[in-house]
Amino acid sequence: MRIRLYGDPILRKSAKAVKDFKYLQEIKEDMLKTMYLEDGVGLAAPQVGLSLRFFVMDDGSGPLFIVNPEIIAHSEEKEIGEEGCLSLPGIFENVERYKWVKLKFQDEYGKVQTRLFEGYSARIVQHERDHLDGILFIDHLPNAVKRRLAPELSKIMRMRMEEKK
Repeated sequence: MRIRLYGDPILRKSAKAVKDFKYLQEIKEDMLKTMYLEDGVGLAAPQVGLSLRFFVMDDGSGPLFIVNPEIIAHSEEKEIGEEGCLSLPGIFENVERYKWVKLKFQDEYGKVQTRLFEGYSARIVQHERDHLDGILFIDHLPNAVKRRLAPELSKIMRMRMEEKK
């Protein structure tokens, strides 16, 4: 699997709900392997060219496969923390996120679950779930920071074009 870089149109699309859970069994290991190989803590399907609503993550307590996630509750309080993204290599910025989120989702077998994520794992969930709606972490940044990042973003887009050749 190849990580799609900033500028790839699939990263800006809203992904479709997963209905074929047999397919997920076939690609689950590839997703996790790609995430670990790239030294990531999360990887959403659109980042590998699949416009489907699922992601893998590992906050240090083991891998988790999250399908068709829906945030059903979140904290009032927010906190700021540094984020990066495998689709935006080399860019790290502080982003404000909810301290905790309650997520309703399906596992890789289609079983519905509800789980509370706090702190670091809540940040990962929010970041990866954004990918499923075509949102990148840089979209949460102030305009001044986006302007400062413009040369780096252009460089990533050029890298993407070189990869396509």
